[in-house]
Formats: sequence, structure tokens, C-alpha cells
Amino acid sequence: MTRKMLPFDAERIAEIRKKHPTPFHLYDERGIRENAKRFYDAFAWAAGFQNHFAVKAAPNPFLLKLLHSLGMGADCSSLPELLLAQKAGIPGDEMVFTSNDTPPEEFVAARRIGAVINLDDITHIDVLERSAGIPETICFRYNPGPLGEGNDIIGNPIEAKFGLTRRQIFDAYATMRRKGVKRFWLHAMIVSNMLEVGHLIETARMLFDLIVEIQAKTGVRIECVNLGGGIGIPYKPGQKAVDYRAFSRGVKKQYDAIIVPNQLHPLRIVMESGRAITGPYGYLVTAVRHVARKYRNFVGVDASMADLMRPAIYGAHHHITVLSKGRQRPTRLYDVTGSLCENKDKFAVGRMLPRVEPGDVLVIHDTGAHGHAMGFNYNGKLRSAEILLRDDGTDVEIRRAETVDDYFATLDFAKLKRFQP
Repeated sequence: MTRKMLPFDAERIAEIRKKHPTPFHLYDERGIRENAKRFYDAFAWAAGFQNHFAVKAAPNPFLLKLLHSLGMGADCSSLPELLLAQKAGIPGDEMVFTSNDTPPEEFVAARRIGAVINLDDITHIDVLERSAGIPETICFRYNPGPLGEGNDIIGNPIEAKFGLTRRQIFDAYATMRRKGVKRFWLHAMIVSNMLEVGHLIETARMLFDLIVEIQAKTGVRIECVNLGGGIGIPYKPGQKAVDYRAFSRGVKKQYDAIIVPNQLHPLRIVMESGRAITGPYGYLVTAVRHVARKYRNFVGVDASMADLMRPAIYGAHHHITVLSKGRQRPTRLYDVTGSLCENKDKFAVGRMLPRVEPGDVLVIHDTGAHGHAMGFNYNGKLRSAEILLRDDGTDVEIRRAETVDDYFATLDFAKLKRFQP
């Protein structure tokens, strides 16, 4: 079971705060490195295995460069993400472009960069052909509809906007074969933040079965299958983390039972895991401004849902450590809030914590994916800095905090002076 530990102490954070005022996101390089090694070791049996890190989870070029040094490529969902991965030194053939409702110019850019294009809709075949031409390699995203369960984050597959239906998937591959495509991939992303290994293995089994059927019905041989991401992390203390080796053993068992006897070996396996790679190794560090006692006890901090919106939009749980209180036991019930003009601006509701006072430092755990990435500027809030705690114990600012000048950068105040309402 998971215990919520920290790779730093109060003294280390005090040193960092001398250079970088709170709030800021802090990433643990050592934790990321060790986790990536465990992930790759688990799939050592799968020749050519690669994880294309979901850039949307942590779109910072320093993190992408670190992950690429550990063997990872990039899964990109937009032109800026493609360019970010490129600037981080990731070559095009290690990128997958998985987008939806895609503008034609982004297909053009993906082809120019050399990314594998993963089509989300059967009508995108015509858009791709007209705008960028048909590439040598193509991938389709599959939506199993009632055959898949989904979950709260990604939605019920029947209601989800992502992917081709079962009926469409066969037509899509047959069409692309006629159009001269030489190499074929298949992808699915059915669940998100899943801790149950059985569900993750079931996705692999479903895709392996589909690969056999695609070969039989269309003559198309799939050379690479993308099992998606979806691996969850234990946000709550006591939850059990996904055992990569157990997951891998389950995938291999299905591979040996389905792919090998149908003479479809070798089939390359890739993934697009983001949350599981960096999520547990990021922390939002924030200082307490006020402690208010109204109908409830409120701890007001200098961060807000502009820095971490998952609790507000998903009701997501993130563990909180009162860093300056050491091992003191939780004795009081608090709502931990930010300063937005939104009552949903809460990091925790009814959370037992040690007695909190103004000036205390709180650490919000597991913000290394879909944390800073989902930031915004409502109420004029400025996005916080990102700091990387290096393997050698030093720290480096990998994104500075926004300034008011950044917030105003897209406004033309000279034009405003001439504007007459």
C-alpha cells in the first residue's frame, strides 16, 4: 500500500523559497528516473517497446528531454505539442500525433515533422489526403462502444467523442490499404487513471483480438499496437499502485495466446502513458495566507485552482502534507481553498490536518501530471513556476512564473488609446 513520502524536507523547501516564491510546482528527477526504469524493465520482453509520453500531462521541454534520455518518445495532441517535443530533441519518428477535431494544417505539420498520424475519425481520411497527402504509415484510434467500460475521466465509450466505431475500423483500414499505405498501427484509450490491472490487460486482449480480425477481414497486417495510457496512480494513501510487472505479464499472456498462434508475431507494442510516469513525482508547494473560521474551518493558500484544477473539476483527491508540522497528527477538519471568485476553488474539502496557521507551508502531492499543464488565467491569476529537483540534490527553474507583462502580452494598449467606444 502507498505511503505518501516526500523527496525533500522543510529546510530544503525553505532554501528554494528564497529564490522562488510560492506557489510553485516541484518535480523529483530521481523519482522519475527510477520509475521509468521500472516501467521499461517490466516490458523488456517486448521487442521495440517504447512509451510515447503524453505531452499534455506535463508539457515542459526540460521534462520531455529528460524522458527522452530515458527512452521515451512523445504523444502529441496539437501543433504546439509537436513543436515542443521537437524542441526537446525528440525526433519525428518517435512522435505520435493523436488529435481530435484536427485542423488540416496540423496534419500538414505532423507529416512534415515525420510523426505517426493517429486518426480519430473515419472522415479524417479525406481531410488528411486533401491537406497533407496519404503517409506511408497510419494509425487509427478504436472506440469499442458497448464492448468497453470507460470511466469518469474519459467517459463511457458510447458517449465519448474519441475513435472509430467497430464497424468503421474495418472500412478505414481497407480504404487506407487501397490508397497505398504500407505500414499500419492500431490504438485505443478506453480508461484513464485506472488502478485495476485487469482492466488494463483487458484492453490489450481486446486489441489483440481486433488485430486478428482486421487481418482476416481486410488483409491488413498491423505491425504496431498502441495500448494507450490509462495507468492510474494512487492519489490516496493506502491505495495500491499498479504493479508494472503484473501488468506486463498479463499482456504477454494474451500476446502468447492470441498473436503468436495467429502468426502475427512480431507485433510491436507501444504505449502513451503520461500520468503514471511523472504524476507521483510532482508537488504543488503553497503557503498559508489565512485561516478562517466560519461555518467551516478554511485554510486559504497562495495557490488556487488555476495551479491545480483536478479537485475542482473531478472531485479528485490529492494528499496534503503540512510541511512545517512534521509528523504531528491530524486533529482538525479543514477546507483548503484558493483565492479565486469560485466556491469550487478547493484543494480539499473536510480534510483532517494538523492545526494549521498562517505562514505554514503545504505540499499537495501527485501533481506531476495534469497539474501545471491545466493552468489558466481566470481572475488574472498568473501561472506559477516549475522547479526540477535534480538527481544530485540541486534545483533548476524549468519554467519561470508568469508576470503581469505576460498576462498583458496579447493586448495592444496603444490601440486601446485610439479606441472610441
